[in-house]
Amino acid sequence: MSLTQVYLGLGSNIEREAHLCAALDSLKKLFGELSCSPVFESEPVGICSDCFLNMVVGLKTNLPIADLVSCLKNIELCHGRDSKSRVSLPLDIDLLLYGQEVGCCEGVRLPRGEILHNAFVLWPLALLAPQDVHPERQQCFAKLWQQMQSQQSLWPYAMSWNDQPLTPPQLLVQSGLTKPTAV
Repeated sequence: MSLTQVYLGLGSNIEREAHLCAALDSLKKLFGELSCSPVFESEPVGICSDCFLNMVVGLKTNLPIADLVSCLKNIELCHGRDSKSRVSLPLDIDLLLYGQEVGCCEGVRLPRGEILHNAFVLWPLALLAPQDVHPERQQCFAKLWQQMQSQQSLWPYAMSWNDQPLTPPQLLVQSGLTKPTAV
């Protein structure tokens, strides 16, 4: 079975750095090499909670969609995710893209709608995979990011994983770490 390029959205609003690092450790153990976007801090959307840390992770897998989603849910549960709570999210992992799949697959809508509606998903995805093409829009993520009009506030966040900075210093300098910044 061939490998499929997958992109995941990761987020946390409780012990944020610890949970994101633990998720990255779990994903690396299961899938091997990961590509990671910069980390962004954002105000919550649709819930009343503390700010989130968000990022996008790319990996390759031969797991079918249903097995992959089950694996991601297990990682969430192992790191304190309570499916009943929408406010306390120690770890949220969303399947954003599974190759060029479009439509409802195994109960999951692909590509995930958040890509086009949430700056905290599209900006990191555009930085991680700028030339990759959205399967429905047929535009690259860098172009979709340039066109996005959003009132959501987010800003680059300095964070490291395994002693490697996830957010490049130049992105932090460019932003001046001003918060919040609407995009």
